[in-house]
Amino acid sequence: MPTYVFKGRNRLNELIDGERDAANQEELRALLRREQIVLTQASEKGRVVSIPKLGRRKKVSAKELAVFTRQFSVMIDAGLPLVQCLDILAEQQLNTFFKDTLRQVRQNVEEGATLFAALERHPKVFDALYTHMVEAGETGGVLDLILQRLATLIEKVVKLKRSIVSASIYPAAVILVAIGAIAVIMVVVIPQFEQIFIGMLGPGELLPLPTRIVMGISGFLAGWGGLAMLVTIIGTTVGVRYYYKTEGGRWNIDKMLLKVPIFGSILRKVAVARFSRILSTLLSSGVPILQSLEITAKTAGNVVIEDAILKVRAGVERGENFVDPLKATDVFPHMVGQMIGVGEQTGAIDAMLGKIADFYEEEVDTAIADLLAMIEPVLIAFLGVTIGSIVISMYLPLFSLIGKLASGTK
Repeated sequence: MPTYVFKGRNRLNELIDGERDAANQEELRALLRREQIVLTQASEKGRVVSIPKLGRRKKVSAKELAVFTRQFSVMIDAGLPLVQCLDILAEQQLNTFFKDTLRQVRQNVEEGATLFAALERHPKVFDALYTHMVEAGETGGVLDLILQRLATLIEKVVKLKRSIVSASIYPAAVILVAIGAIAVIMVVVIPQFEQIFIGMLGPGELLPLPTRIVMGISGFLAGWGGLAMLVTIIGTTVGVRYYYKTEGGRWNIDKMLLKVPIFGSILRKVAVARFSRILSTLLSSGVPILQSLEITAKTAGNVVIEDAILKVRAGVERGENFVDPLKATDVFPHMVGQMIGVGEQTGAIDAMLGKIADFYEEEVDTAIADLLAMIEPVLIAFLGVTIGSIVISMYLPLFSLIGKLASGTK
């Protein structure tokens, strides 16, 4: 009987390794299952036999996760066994990676692991926020309720992201179309007019100044100048992305984004709404406040906000109340500190955070609607002035020629 060298995890998610005699890998898996160990890797005489790899698309969208969580909560509430729920939900997934992940979760639960421990082994799909809320639901016996809150939370976070994206798509699309149209006019159309105008000029005559300016810009863009601008734009974009990956770069860019007029205010409101919603959900689900603040900081999406939340956590850990370190960060609006202070005094801080989240989510929707209403006429005016100026500058030589012809006729 061959001897297998194996690696696995126990019910506490601790790494276990050792050797066992077994006829084949399936017998080894069954043997370890009786010892409450989930097999992850096994080798026989130098030949490595790994657990099958997951699907090619190694990503699960927030929408897919929200739908799964909502369906999972309904099945648990209906009284279906946990393993059966996971089996049904895995088979209906179109995302191969998500399907394989759920199959592994089902297998781990079937072999004796808790749902929390099984989910925790897949951090790319189920983050710390998700797993710790599931742990709280399992501990308190209210898994269905926690899953409902999780689904609602994910849906609200997705809605916030969608609001930002929808606010960016329209102006970005208009600007790109405008830049494309102006580039075609300057690079393709204007040079054709230039040849005609040069043939119309007499000795010592000059084209009108606006026409010369437009033709100069056209010649710059059609030559090496346009290529240099394109390379500069691409290089700057790549450079900013690499700079953002550094610790100092991310801090400086995130700090700058919060100070940008109009957009910075919207981003701050989004951050406050996200912070309040996630922290409210965690606290109401029974997750300890220090752990809740740590998880909320990791999901802040902005390093400045993350640092402020961690400072609040440090203050609470020292025995301070929630409000004083929150106000000291000078990141959150004064109203947020006041409302959290009231919630802390009344013992309903999770409910107060939920009200803050509702308020700022509405503020974000209103701010985005106002921004779109303001951007539209500005873009239309920009396009009108730019293209109108180009057209007029091209017609000025024709007006001069018509004037000369009229004078010659007289």
